[in-house]
Amino acid sequence: MPELPRDRRKRANKEAGLTARLKKTVVLVGMMGAGKTAVGTALAARLGVPFLDSDAEIVAAAQMPIAEIFTRDGEVFFRDREAEVISRLLDGAPGILSTGGGAFLAERNRQMIHERGVSVLLDADIDLLWNRVKHKETRPLLRTSDPRATLEEIFTVRAPIYALADLAVPARPEYAIADMVGKVIEALEGRPDVFGE
Repeated sequence: MPELPRDRRKRANKEAGLTARLKKTVVLVGMMGAGKTAVGTALAARLGVPFLDSDAEIVAAAQMPIAEIFTRDGEVFFRDREAEVISRLLDGAPGILSTGGGAFLAERNRQMIHERGVSVLLDADIDLLWNRVKHKETRPLLRTSDPRATLEEIFTVRAPIYALADLAVPARPEYAIADMVGKVIEALEGRPDVFGE
């Protein structure tokens, strides 16, 4: 096997050390289009820990799409199941957890995540978010006559709540997923409760 350049070898060794030392689950929060799933998947792979998605877990447990759960059982029912799933996932082995855009809005979820994990806001501005979501049909909240205005309204309401996250990592249009993963790791390294012996 060819030898890695010294810098890459040092970084790989450092990250291998972080893998064994992840002490609590890292919970990615933020707006739709912020990159929670893409960055979370790559971050989990880089650290060698499980990647979990609270929405996917809810869908698997209910055996139906989230939109159908909302229609059939209502938002209160969905939010209660969401809180139960997040709690269960936080009790498991440390990993990377991507949450739905609305999960962090609930005080009970913020408190639970703060006490048992660490929340990381992937902080993207409205232009970046719009560029990422404008051609996607999978965003039911944006099925309006003016989806850009709707996204801006949601952003305005949610941004101050997302700002309560334990850490924030700015997302930039020029960042590749690997760049964001590196920035998240840098932010987490400043938290002795996340990486430790």
